[in-house]
Amino acid sequence: MNRFALALASLLGLCSSAVLAWGNHSFPAYRAFERMPEVVNAAPMPVEPLESFLKAQEKAIEALLKEQEAWASANLEYYPSRPAALAFTANAARSDDARRLAFLMALRVAPNSKLALYFQPDPQAQAPVDPARALPHSAVNTLPEPPNSTHRFVRLAAGEQVSALQVIASASDEPDYGLDINLWGDSPSDWGKVYGFGPLSFGNPAVNFATQSPFHMGFFHESKVIYLAAPFLKKTFPLWRVHQYAGLAALAWRSGHPYWGWRFAGLALHYVQDLTQPYHASVSPGDGTLKLIGTNLLAMAGMPRKKNELVVLLSNRHLALEKYQTQLLRRAALARQDTAIERALRNPQRDASYPAWSDHYTRDVVAREAHDYGVELSDTLVATMPALFVSEPGFDFGVKEAEIDVLAELGKQDPTKRDQLDAAIAELLGHFGSHSRNVLRGLLSAGGVKP
Repeated sequence: MNRFALALASLLGLCSSAVLAWGNHSFPAYRAFERMPEVVNAAPMPVEPLESFLKAQEKAIEALLKEQEAWASANLEYYPSRPAALAFTANAARSDDARRLAFLMALRVAPNSKLALYFQPDPQAQAPVDPARALPHSAVNTLPEPPNSTHRFVRLAAGEQVSALQVIASASDEPDYGLDINLWGDSPSDWGKVYGFGPLSFGNPAVNFATQSPFHMGFFHESKVIYLAAPFLKKTFPLWRVHQYAGLAALAWRSGHPYWGWRFAGLALHYVQDLTQPYHASVSPGDGTLKLIGTNLLAMAGMPRKKNELVVLLSNRHLALEKYQTQLLRRAALARQDTAIERALRNPQRDASYPAWSDHYTRDVVAREAHDYGVELSDTLVATMPALFVSEPGFDFGVKEAEIDVLAELGKQDPTKRDQLDAAIAELLGHFGSHSRNVLRGLLSAGGVKP
C-alpha cells in the first residue's frame, strides 16, 4: 500500500469509532413502516426458531447460497470468494446446532451471533411490557452494552403471535449486534482466520466494533483520483449483505416461513438504512478531493496535525448528529409527540420519485443521494451545532459522549439554528423512510407476498 493510501486508511481507521449509523434503527423504522399498508395489514405470524426454518428448507438454502456466491463473484468488485469448505450443504443427519453453525459460517457472519427470539417494543407503545419478559442485552447482542443504551429487548416464545411491524422494525437494528464482528484474517477470532476476507480494509482490528465498518459503509462515489491512490476503499460489502438477506427473505416468504421472511428483510434493510447516512457513504462529507489529498500529503511529509484534526472533526460531527437525532426521536416518542421528523419518516409522497428496487439500488440511488448531501449536511452542522461539538478539534465528542445532552445544549442556542438543523435531520430521515419502504416493496414482490 502506498503512503497516501496508508494515510487515508489511518484517517478512516480512526473515524470508524463512529461506525453505528442512526443509533437504534428500530426507532425510525417503527415510524417509517407504521402506516405502510403492506406492513400494517400483514397478518400476525407465529415466531419460529432459526433452526426450524433451516431444517425445513435445507436443500433450498443450499441452492440459494450457491447462487448468491456466483452473483457476488460476478457483480462485486474486490469480492473475496467464499472458501469452498464453507459452502452450505444439505445434511438431514446433522444436529440443529451443527446446521445453524454451518449456515452462519456459509454466510460468513460471526458464528456466535445470537439471532435470539425477541423484539424491541415501539417507544410510542401505550401498553407497558411485562418486566418478566425482559431480556438482558447479552442475550441478544455479543457486544458490550454501551452506556445510556436505548435498547429494550422483550423475549418471544416459539409459536407466539407477533406483528410484521414488530419483527421488521426490531430486525432492522440487529446487524449492529455482532453479526459482522471480527470477520477478518487479522481479527482476534477463530472464524476470521478461515473466512477469506484478508486483512481489515480499514479500522483497528483490535477494536471489535470497528471491524464491522466495511460491511456497514460504502464509498461508491468518490473521485477516480481517490480510488487510484486508495483502491481498498472499494473493499466494502454492504451490497453483498443486502443481497444475502434479501434472497433469504424471499425464500422464507415463498416457502411459508413468514416470520423469517420479515426478519431477514429487516436485516437487509439495516445496510440500506446505514447508507442513507452521509458519514457512511462518503470518506469525508463536506470535504473535496483536493482538501483530502492535501491533508494526507501533509501527513505523509511528517506534518500530521491537519489530518488528526480532520479525523476528530469527522468523528465529532457524526456522533453529535446521531446522538441528537436519537434524542429527538426518543423524546417525541415518550411524549407522544408527532413532530416534523416523525412525519418525514412515514411520508410516502417521495417514494415514487425513486427508481424501483434492484440489486444496485443501494449503491446507485441510496449511497449516491447520501454522498451528494454530505456538503450541505456538514455546512448545516457547523452552522447550527455548538462549536465545541463540531468545530473544535481539541474536543473529542466520543470520549465525553455519555456526559453530553445535545438536546439540552441546543436548547440554549438561537431557535432558528435549531430549526435549520431539525429540517436537515428531517430531510435525511425522509430518505431513510422512503428507501426503507421501496426496498421492502421489492423484497415482498420477490417473495411473492401480495399487497
